[in-house]
Amino acid sequence: MLAAAIAGKAQDQHFTQFFASPLTLNPALTGTFDGKYRVAFIYRDQDPYKTFAGAIDLRFNMRNIGKRYKDAFGVGMVFYNDKVPEVGYSNNQINVSGGFHKSLSPRNDQFLSLGAQAGISQRNFSYGNLFFEDQFSGSSGYDNPTGEIFPENNFTVADFAVGINYAYSPERSIGLFAGAAMHHILEPEISFFASDEDPDRADPNTLLRKYSAYVNLRIPVGESIQFHPRALVYNQGPHLALNAGSNIRFLIDDISGTALHVGAWARPVRNADDSFALDAIVGMVGIEYNSFLLGISYDARVNALGTPRQRSGAIEISIAYLGEYEDEVVLCPKF
Repeated sequence: MLAAAIAGKAQDQHFTQFFASPLTLNPALTGTFDGKYRVAFIYRDQDPYKTFAGAIDLRFNMRNIGKRYKDAFGVGMVFYNDKVPEVGYSNNQINVSGGFHKSLSPRNDQFLSLGAQAGISQRNFSYGNLFFEDQFSGSSGYDNPTGEIFPENNFTVADFAVGINYAYSPERSIGLFAGAAMHHILEPEISFFASDEDPDRADPNTLLRKYSAYVNLRIPVGESIQFHPRALVYNQGPHLALNAGSNIRFLIDDISGTALHVGAWARPVRNADDSFALDAIVGMVGIEYNSFLLGISYDARVNALGTPRQRSGAIEISIAYLGEYEDEVVLCPKF
């Protein structure tokens, strides 16, 4: 969960390698790469939650004759699934994204991007994995029929997001990447007990509007090392999370495009009771080879609250392929 150790209400999934899943981070990042297309997958296992996202986006350059400023636009689609297998809960969402990238420099190393996203979210629940006291037969187990009255276990809602991104990436100089996004603009109702007959009931369960902002610097250190300090903040209702730290990129082979990424950062959070705590320390390693990217990260939980399961860490694996990648201008960090 976003702010983690204490169970929250109506929060989003999140990824530690947030730049490895750009379309879930900010719709303005759709098409922010110097190539034709990008395919990305990411998986996060934080018991009991299993989260997967897969995305594809394409970039189309608008190279009008006589113009030095090479504007572009991107389109993409992202699917993610967030589930708790033990109780049969699942959240499936598919979004379509679009972004326009305005060049601000004749060298086309500075862009301002605007993006929007629209999609549907389906939430479902399996009652087959749940047992109640009235089902206990006294001898053979929980095999009696239950008297519980269940609500509908499947519903779908519409969801929308907007974002803005700025990228300044001069060759062999300090680069800056910054952006902000707003998700769940309409704050959809996500309660299984929702009813059109009682829209004003006292206990609505809405998916709260989420605001996020990030900044990343690319600082060259010699010919083969880059230092990437970064920060990302989420705010969703009473919950707030901050990721702050750095990645370091080591260029191993310029011809094959092989590079090693290592990183570490910390995640302090503000919980629903307005208390602050250090939720996790994160370590990450990533590999670039030609147009392939592979990243592995681990969240070591340090918050003492919650059950032993809630205090367990989280592992995350990402893989991406950049089609017809030119690597002339880096428009978005890779991990």
